[in-house]
Amino acid sequence: MAPKRKPQPSPAAEQPHGYEFFGPPGAFLISFGLPLFCYVLAFACNDISGCPAPSLLHPWSLSWDQLKEEVGWQGMSSLLNTKAVLATFGYYLFNLALYAFLPADTPEGTELRTGGKLKYRFNALASGVFTLTVLAAGTLVEGAEWPVWTFITDNYIPILTTNILIVYVLATYVYLASFSVQHPKDPENRELAAGGHTGNVLYDWFIGRELNPRISLPIFGEVDIKAWCELRPGLLGWIVLDLAFVMQQYRNFGFVTDSIIFITLAQGLYVFDSYYMEPAILTTIDIIADGFGVMLAFGDLVWVPFTYSIQARYLAYYPYQLGWGGVAAVLAVQGTGYYIFRAVNNEKNRFRTDPNDPRIKHLKYMETAAGSKLLITGWWGRARHINYLGDWLMSWAYVLPTAMAGFVIKNVAEHPLKAARSDALFYRGTYGKYAVPDGAQGWGMLFTYFFMLYFAVLLIHRERRDEEKCRRKYGKDWDKYCELVPWRIVPYIY
Repeated sequence: MAPKRKPQPSPAAEQPHGYEFFGPPGAFLISFGLPLFCYVLAFACNDISGCPAPSLLHPWSLSWDQLKEEVGWQGMSSLLNTKAVLATFGYYLFNLALYAFLPADTPEGTELRTGGKLKYRFNALASGVFTLTVLAAGTLVEGAEWPVWTFITDNYIPILTTNILIVYVLATYVYLASFSVQHPKDPENRELAAGGHTGNVLYDWFIGRELNPRISLPIFGEVDIKAWCELRPGLLGWIVLDLAFVMQQYRNFGFVTDSIIFITLAQGLYVFDSYYMEPAILTTIDIIADGFGVMLAFGDLVWVPFTYSIQARYLAYYPYQLGWGGVAAVLAVQGTGYYIFRAVNNEKNRFRTDPNDPRIKHLKYMETAAGSKLLITGWWGRARHINYLGDWLMSWAYVLPTAMAGFVIKNVAEHPLKAARSDALFYRGTYGKYAVPDGAQGWGMLFTYFFMLYFAVLLIHRERRDEEKCRRKYGKDWDKYCELVPWRIVPYIY
């Protein structure tokens, strides 16, 4: 007989959650350090001097003046311009218009701790298809020289800066608006995030004070800010940037490589799979437990599009052909990761939404005193967070097509003998400019393979956060579950 469901503690009696990310110092470092790191990635791997900038390979003789020349630094004023601001806001308004006016499903989210459920508006798939259709039409007419593509690559840094500023403004708005929440029982089902109202301004601004901040806009209506940012401007922007770099590769060299096509298609599959399964985000920890502040806003609007697209950006400057064998090998990695990712998430979503679904009703589970059911067979019986394994394997497929990354850009007039090498790649439209591996080969992997390493750290950290939240929620039941499912992400390894 299943245990009786215990009443949930009211938010007023919430147990202290403590700080995450090392508290206010960590919040400060992430909020202001990661944007700077995005600039480092953008400047140090470039189409002016190479990847990495040559001076970085000789730190003992590093000259700041030489380094600034190599990375194209033109002063603080070059970080932002009016055109980039207007274009970025236009892109956001375009996404809002598609959200508001295209047909949409309106499912309910999970039950809030304070009772009640929120409705969500979902049409990301239709929005994404519409956007790519517009981009395809413009490309068919104008080709790789279509002003949309050239504008993105010519204004990459100012567009990055604009999105960083949007994150700060948005996080400040939702932080201030959160003080109008009538905690613990708001008549409009507004709720504070369990770990987001510590009283420390910097930390709460970073971690997110309100769980589901919403805003009513003229013309566009009510928008759930967190759910909209989760899949809209940034995730689609990732693919738009990839496509812009595909066009840049063609403009640079007059051809497009299988490597950049593979990366763009693989990452596009990930994005559009997320769009197709959009309602599944309602069962993710981001929606259920995390507040919306700098952490999620920066991740959604800056980190994802501008760091996840770095491989396509690299290949736009220095193309690499995989060949059929290379494509097959990387495709095998991608296919394995995607199969695990989709199978695992489908199993969870079906179990949570319809336990009688014939595809999962045979699975065994344990019931908790909190009333939840935890799977102990199937994918989730193999590891408690096995979904992250599929994510990480797919990250390998995104970086492998860049091979032993690294190159140096030279001029024929300065290095005529090196220009005669068979591995020299000449940029068309720029007189005497060419790229060769030289001493940079392998060092570029610090940039192009960064995503895979970062993603491993991210997933392990997220798994630890999940564990902490689950242990807090289920108590001794979670300890029992861990005995039944002892592995965290990779069965028999971790």
